[in-house]
Amino acid sequence: MKQPDYIFETSWEVCNRVGGIYAVLSTRAASMQAEHPDKVFFFGPDFGAHSDIYFKEDKKLLKGWLQGFESSNLRIPVRVGRWQVPGEPIAILLKSDALWEQKDAIYGWAWDKFGVQSHAAYGDYDESCLFGYAAGMVMESLYQYLVESRKSKVERQKKPDFCMHANEWQTAFAIFYLLDHCPAIATLFTTHATGIGRSIAGNGKPLYDYFEGYNGDQMAAELNMVSKHSVEKEAAHHADCFTTVSYITARECKQLLDKAVDIETPNGFEPTFVPKGKAFDARRAEAREALRRVAGEQLGGVVPENALFVCISGRQEWKNKGIDVFFTAMDKLAQKIYHSPLPNQQPMDKPEVVAFVMIPYLDRAPVRNGNVSIVYVPYYLDGHDPLFGKTYYDLLIGMDVTVFPSYYEPWGYTPLESCAFHVPTITTSLAGFGEWAARQKERYGVIVIDRNDSNYNEVADRIADDVLRFARLTPEETARARKEAAAVAQKADWKHFFKYYRQAYDIALRKRDQRIDEIQNPRLL
Repeated sequence: MKQPDYIFETSWEVCNRVGGIYAVLSTRAASMQAEHPDKVFFFGPDFGAHSDIYFKEDKKLLKGWLQGFESSNLRIPVRVGRWQVPGEPIAILLKSDALWEQKDAIYGWAWDKFGVQSHAAYGDYDESCLFGYAAGMVMESLYQYLVESRKSKVERQKKPDFCMHANEWQTAFAIFYLLDHCPAIATLFTTHATGIGRSIAGNGKPLYDYFEGYNGDQMAAELNMVSKHSVEKEAAHHADCFTTVSYITARECKQLLDKAVDIETPNGFEPTFVPKGKAFDARRAEAREALRRVAGEQLGGVVPENALFVCISGRQEWKNKGIDVFFTAMDKLAQKIYHSPLPNQQPMDKPEVVAFVMIPYLDRAPVRNGNVSIVYVPYYLDGHDPLFGKTYYDLLIGMDVTVFPSYYEPWGYTPLESCAFHVPTITTSLAGFGEWAARQKERYGVIVIDRNDSNYNEVADRIADDVLRFARLTPEETARARKEAAAVAQKADWKHFFKYYRQAYDIALRKRDQRIDEIQNPRLL
């Protein structure tokens, strides 16, 4: 199996915590560093003080290259340092502002060489594509430096193998740049969710009932997604290896991008994020106290110690993330508790439930309904929010159950994170993680609800029943659920899932070899 000597990887979420891709890359970094120590380079956008939350600059790293690069005429500001995550990989942050004056020429080149249709661009298209192009330029420079600086005779005799991995359409222009300017670098492209699939779902169209009838190009025109869809589709077709994160999204790629993936690369988790033993118990107790305190302040009363803490988190995608179903389920839960017909109720027969809605920018007044309360946490939990001053993981560990009733979810990192912190979770069959978890033996800690285009109310009712059941578990049953949740996460440890990336690198390098051979030895028709 061919493996790279150096790996370049780029994403809009390198040192920039926005969504699930940050979790994927930041937890995978330790496994990559273990196999390729300091030969892994992450490229991300430089947002100054915001980036510095996750990034520590080190001017001694790649000093020789940096001096040469800064003296060139490329006019791309770069900073070199380490991403502050397990493994502490080298990160290179850059700004692409200087390329704006070349935008039209770059888009013309992309059309001529790769058929990318930038004419209908709007929104974040320009910023993203210019960043990808700039990242490709920086990679080409670093590639030349690393090749030329190999010192030993043995090293010089063997030309090193490089792989470049671009995540999502936002960085796809790096693929186009390298294919044209530095073809020796093998390219990989991962779509974590097709733009058209997400847009169909987000616009209230039934994605699944009519799935085989959708045409990606036609829907791109209808949904005003022509340029973004074009970048994604051409990257999928031109990259040496095309991957996605689940079977669910692989179906989308084939249907909507007209390209079957070369391999599925499911998302794992890095266990070093999770404390162990007494440290785990202490962190959980600390989290629960913080949750009780904030809930009490928001609701204007004391929250009992035995209250059941429920959580939903993620981006504010009302339908795709199942936020709508979650609120319906909490209302149904309140009604079920209030109308409980049990004649001789014990204290936990009418449990106190506090649901934390940890969704950035979703800010509403807290609600207390019969025994179900809802507390809104409308911030990115990076340790600097005004409510808790803690990270998401610092609070997740204190939850009793999480709910992620996704309608559109290519993988579903949030339920996996819950399992890793021994928190039972409820998800759906429309999430890639849910589809995978349903095939595991541990069913007590991960509840996977079958979801389709027409069973909204049934899903909400099932969630209410499952949360109520969790509230009424005995201590022994609770311990079993938490243990099984952790067991599922262990199966998704990166030490088990990283093998798919090794296979992807092998595919990319072999395709690169074939591509270069065809360039050097063109076959006559």
